[in-house]
Amino acid sequence: MTDELYPLVEPHEQGMLDVGDGNQVYWEIRGNPAGRPLVVVHGGPGTAGWGSAQRYCDPDRYRVIVFHQRGAGLSTPHASDPATDMRHNTTEHLLADMERLREHLGVERWVLLGGSWGSTLSLAYAERHPDRVSAIVLTAVTTTRRSEIDWLYRGVGRFHPQAWERFRDGVPEAERDGDLTAAYARLLESPDPAIRAKAVRDWAAWEDAVMSLEPNGHPNSFSQGRSADELTALVRICAHYFSHGAWLEEGVLLREAHRLNGIPGALFHGRFDLGGPLDTAWALTRVWTDAELVVVDDSGHMGSPTMRAGMRAALDRFAVTAR
Repeated sequence: MTDELYPLVEPHEQGMLDVGDGNQVYWEIRGNPAGRPLVVVHGGPGTAGWGSAQRYCDPDRYRVIVFHQRGAGLSTPHASDPATDMRHNTTEHLLADMERLREHLGVERWVLLGGSWGSTLSLAYAERHPDRVSAIVLTAVTTTRRSEIDWLYRGVGRFHPQAWERFRDGVPEAERDGDLTAAYARLLESPDPAIRAKAVRDWAAWEDAVMSLEPNGHPNSFSQGRSADELTALVRICAHYFSHGAWLEEGVLLREAHRLNGIPGALFHGRFDLGGPLDTAWALTRVWTDAELVVVDDSGHMGSPTMRAGMRAALDRFAVTAR
């Protein structure tokens, strides 16, 4: 089924954007320079790139913009460096970075393509700047409510109790009944490199366990293919964001989703996404009435050929019909 996706094309333009606070955000452009602008909003937070997403977009009809969020990928400074100051890496910073990038590239409106954390950031951006968005395609839909975070790092443990117990026991005993993401965030800021390294391993092992249970999952779905620095940055950024509830008022993205009406949307969510259950996407479309929810029965968080084919079809449609 992946053969039905578009071929990966090389970037024809790339650069580093100074976004302040000593941060440089990497960006690149692929596809048709005169095509409909589309920005890929990667997940994690901290995964960077989401290279396969570019293959959902017709390179003859889209100007595909990829950027790496602060601290991730080719952006600098990198979150794997313990000296990197995480105070300048918040949802507000990322939203401002997206607007600065849009203006820098001379884009009037763009299609948003986001997955997982990238769906949260896309929703937050679109609700703030609905006049800058022509269409939205999301997969593995999340809004990063504290209730969703608590599910992923505590509630879903009922499906994998042994692995969750190991994850819980990775923090000091006095903190095991509290906010585990905050406890891990503190460990990841330790001056002791051995403590930081163990926290990365323990967090990644839990994420791997959750994904291993879903369709198309495997034992190392989260950590596989990442260098030590990439994994360290990913875990550090995740713990930083989730321990702060992504600096979002609880439920605000669902409450304000009416601001998206008038923007066509396509949401793809795996029925067996254990880490991010389907009810969030369902609740979103109760408010955002111009969005279509496609529930993919052979998929979890990692997606499936069926999901990828649906996303390509939606983007083919929006290449012509987006406002």
